[in-house]
Amino acid sequence: MSGSPLLSTWPLPQQGVRFITPPRLRRALARHPLGQACYPLALGYYPAASGHLMQRQVPDDHLLIYCSAGEGWLEIGDGRFDVMAGDLLVLPKGQAHAYGASAERPWSIFWVHLEGGLAEEFLRPLGKSPRLRIGVQPRLRGEFDALLALRRQGLSLPHFIHAAHLLQSLLTSLALRPVRARLKSGGVLDIEAVQALMREHLDSTLNLDELAAQFHLSRFHFAKTYRALTGQAPIQDFIRLKMTHACRLLDQGHLEVRQVAEQLGYADAYYFSRLFKRVVGMAPSHYRALHQG
Repeated sequence: MSGSPLLSTWPLPQQGVRFITPPRLRRALARHPLGQACYPLALGYYPAASGHLMQRQVPDDHLLIYCSAGEGWLEIGDGRFDVMAGDLLVLPKGQAHAYGASAERPWSIFWVHLEGGLAEEFLRPLGKSPRLRIGVQPRLRGEFDALLALRRQGLSLPHFIHAAHLLQSLLTSLALRPVRARLKSGGVLDIEAVQALMREHLDSTLNLDELAAQFHLSRFHFAKTYRALTGQAPIQDFIRLKMTHACRLLDQGHLEVRQVAEQLGYADAYYFSRLFKRVVGMAPSHYRALHQG
């Protein structure tokens, strides 16, 4: 099969779903200020999709595929990837690709073709790899099911604008997924585990050497890997978590700024205030006055 998947005649498996946004509504979404950022062009669910195969030479939209069960494969560029339950495929506009179900254990997949003025920005946090191993996530399946409910809502623009926001919510929740990196040693650096350790030390200090030692890495390798995964230096993130906790303490309203600083391990309240202003954008005293107004 080739050409636009929006015109695919691949036979639906039993209990499968395929739904296409009508051209009139696609044009309306592209013009509407509440829909034009990112909206679905077509979406569906193929359970146990035996014989499923697709080739797209010059795709004119972006495509997400989430494998919820079974196995399949993806060819894109010069690479071939095995796909298993819990894998997310991110296939950008303009890049040729082919994919299909395993003959022995055919996959079950949710999929959505999408477009919009900010579609690439919504996809950017997912990274450059076409296959993300995010794991089997009931919540993500629920978000796809909510999108698929659009087919029962009628062909009205407000329903499709709502679907556009459901899609955007799905993409932003994917951007917040736990981030891990496979290390040359064979181990895994789990950013969620690093930040959990940081939260355990909000009332004290942690330096880069101490953080790296906890994960059995050199200072340089730890900092480089952390920044590659998050876009931030680890100590910057530690300070950000401290200032987030400082905001909670200030919101409670009964501690002086000096006491908040002490609870976060800062003996110098002036130094704490400078850090707070750098992260939050205002002095602790101004923040408290704002929330008491």
